[in-house]
Amino acid sequence: MLLRSLGSFFVLVGMAFGVPAQEKRIHHHGDLSDHAHDDARGFQYDHEAFLGKEEAKTFDQLTPEESKDRLAKIVDRIDTNKDGYVSHGELHYWIKHRQRRYIEENVNKHWNEYDKNNDGKISWEEYKNTTYGYYLDEEFDDVDDKATYKAMLTRDDKRFKAADREGDGVATREEFTAFLHPEEFDHMRDIVVQETVNDIDRNGDGKIDLNEYIGDMFTPENGESEPEWVQTEKKHFTEVRDANKDGYLDAGEVAHWILPGEVDHADNEAKHLIHDTDTDKDDKITKKEILANWNMFVGSQATNYGEDLTKRHDEL
Repeated sequence: MLLRSLGSFFVLVGMAFGVPAQEKRIHHHGDLSDHAHDDARGFQYDHEAFLGKEEAKTFDQLTPEESKDRLAKIVDRIDTNKDGYVSHGELHYWIKHRQRRYIEENVNKHWNEYDKNNDGKISWEEYKNTTYGYYLDEEFDDVDDKATYKAMLTRDDKRFKAADREGDGVATREEFTAFLHPEEFDHMRDIVVQETVNDIDRNGDGKIDLNEYIGDMFTPENGESEPEWVQTEKKHFTEVRDANKDGYLDAGEVAHWILPGEVDHADNEAKHLIHDTDTDKDDKITKKEILANWNMFVGSQATNYGEDLTKRHDEL
């Protein structure tokens, strides 16, 4: 059962029950890359955005010739209408698909652990029994923090029901994905907000006051003085977070805080790649144009992401 490893359980439910730092409260969609987007220092961001983080690691180990060969095959896949060009729409779709893969891979990794009867669905009973097992029969008497586990079970139950759009107590793969990664689905926004309020709202009045907001980040110990950043956060609470100036954060204000409007990074990256490789400026790129800039798209550590090739050219 998964409760034998509490750490993995926290990962699976997508949000730890303990209180994280404030910046961890903000939910963003999957990042395109772990690297800063600075082409002057290298193309690592572009590699991970175009290939996906795991695939980029594979390309790092290839020779330039192998990278170009594989890139040519990828271009054929991106060009879905087979007109010989990669349009902004096709490249945008490809990058969004790469962005979503980490979620699909996470779901695939754990699917068989829960789908015990191999029917292609996961029932609430399957999830609950796999995750908590005999602790349910013992009413959590065998664990140190009984109240915490009971609260975790309640949270899981509410989230599962929110993800179960058909209301039949059984999750399809899409519904289970929404359960594990609720921040990725519009219909799960309310449950994400409610979980956040429940975490921070210590007096149970359904909203967050300033003391609760600050207490989620900082609790002084042994006469510890309040750091300067706390004063900044207090000001931010009053002037920015509390939009209606009633001294509290309600559900709408919490949603605005933790689920900000997302910049479409995939769209921006598609525009960036086309702009930098579209030599004839027709707003679409050919395989020839892409392969001429292969180090931007895929690169290779075998040549230090193309830098060695550049140096050799300069030396000649």
